[in-house]
Amino acid sequence: MLLILDFGNTQIKAAVFEGTTLLNKYWLSNDNLEKELENIFLTYPQITTIGHVSVTHQSIEALDYLKNRFEVFAIERTGKFPFLNAYATPETLGMDRMVLAAGAVLRYPAQNRLVIDAGTCVTYDYISADDVYRGGAISPGLQMRYEALHHYTAKLPLLKASEHPKLVGNSTENSIHSGVINGIQFELEGFINNYCEEKENIIIILTGGDANFLAGHLKNTIFANPNFLLESIVLLHQYQTND
Repeated sequence: MLLILDFGNTQIKAAVFEGTTLLNKYWLSNDNLEKELENIFLTYPQITTIGHVSVTHQSIEALDYLKNRFEVFAIERTGKFPFLNAYATPETLGMDRMVLAAGAVLRYPAQNRLVIDAGTCVTYDYISADDVYRGGAISPGLQMRYEALHHYTAKLPLLKASEHPKLVGNSTENSIHSGVINGIQFELEGFINNYCEEKENIIIILTGGDANFLAGHLKNTIFANPNFLLESIVLLHQYQTND
């Protein structure tokens, strides 16, 4: 049994896998990490291996105390990946984006793939059918847009996402919801439409913390899977250890 940890920009996600089957998922805090991990181990004493990926520098220190009890592996950029990285600055490509690209290649072979990760930021990653990572785009995420409007203005309130915003906002709050949610919806649909027009045989994968919320606002055919990063870590570990 495998415990996967994703040390993100704003939270730590954990998931227990039996093979490639997701059994349970958790959100952990930095302040209580050891205690929360121990609770998971009590619930799943069959865990033998811990895998992790991080976009920060906290994961190695956080997991040092577990190395005598478990096999601990880290997904690192120096490892083997199932694609050729054609990014002009490969050393700056985030580990989360590399893992998502690997998962897309391993899960959906022989076709073009666009992975959209809607989290703190929205990242777009395109991997061609010949398994070459070509690049993509980065824009502010849903909550970051709300926070930017509040932080960089004198009077706009800090809001959270509204499920069904009006196109024409009839108040300041409704105008913010319209601008943020409709804006990110139009952005996503614009990117997806352009990729679909340019690339044949393309699959669109939407993941990240806001995947389910945003999927309900999109007209395009997509695969919404909020757990795709966690699943991709498992697939990539299998790929790297089955050489």
